[in-house]
Amino acid sequence: MLAAGCAAAPTPAPATAEAEEVITLPAPRQKGPLSLEEALARRRSVREYAPRSLTWEEIGQLLWAAQGITSPQGFRTAPSAGALYPLEVYVVLPEGVYHYLPHPHALRRTAAGDRRSALGDAAVRQRPVYEAPAVFVIAGVYERTAAKYGQRAQRYVHLEAGHAAQNLLLQAAALGLGAVPIGAFHDDQVRAVLGLGADETPLYLIPVGAPR
Repeated sequence: MLAAGCAAAPTPAPATAEAEEVITLPAPRQKGPLSLEEALARRRSVREYAPRSLTWEEIGQLLWAAQGITSPQGFRTAPSAGALYPLEVYVVLPEGVYHYLPHPHALRRTAAGDRRSALGDAAVRQRPVYEAPAVFVIAGVYERTAAKYGQRAQRYVHLEAGHAAQNLLLQAAALGLGAVPIGAFHDDQVRAVLGLGADETPLYLIPVGAPR
């Protein structure tokens, strides 16, 4: 279980040979207990979280909702201009920073250690970032979309980030979890805390946890 604060690390999910570096997530489900309409009605911004962990199943389901693969052609849960997929999704956990790999539905650890406190500082000291057991980060690589769409690329990437974020928020509601989208943060500080590439621009922070 992935715990808030300083609780113990989770028991690893089935992993590749590099167990500390890559975690293969449980297969996402495509049918749940709530209808889309019920999830829409339940979605609210939740900023306070109970001291309970997220499971690997929950983490994987949330990541799949944001950017998971849904077809043999590689199409994803969120629409993308030209199917160029400029978004990169990370999740910040007590154990470190993990990068979501949509094609194998796996997580690759990119940085060790709990960086939620530093991330909260970068997010103008917003309490949910400090307290949530998991903070999902959506970043955009504008160059991928600009290669085809030129000056409209930034608009398209921002629209796509909104699609992905809403998917994640609705999935959180369907799982009985609370989440809040956060856009107020210092881009360069977030990039430094998470070790993002120079071409990756952070667009959203989404703390997620069981509602208090």
